[in-house]
Amino acid sequence: MYKRPVCDNTLVGSKDVEYRSRGIGFFGLLAIVFITLKLTGFITWSWWWVLAPLWMPWAALAVLWLVVFLVTYLYVKVNL
Repeated sequence: MYKRPVCDNTLVGSKDVEYRSRGIGFFGLLAIVFITLKLTGFITWSWWWVLAPLWMPWAALAVLWLVVFLVTYLYVKVNL
């Protein structure tokens, strides 16, 4: 598992860098809850929606990136 370094006045490249685990996170926990509810029969959602907490943040990031790209492209095109 990836562990993010904690920056507390340590020099870059120092061997005394402390690492702290960030845990599963909100979306990971939500996915586990949805999967558990699906497997126990409490919800009858499609697997696409059950697994949405895993892929939806990446899809939202891709849409945001696309919007920024298009706005930048149109701004440059209009101002040339």
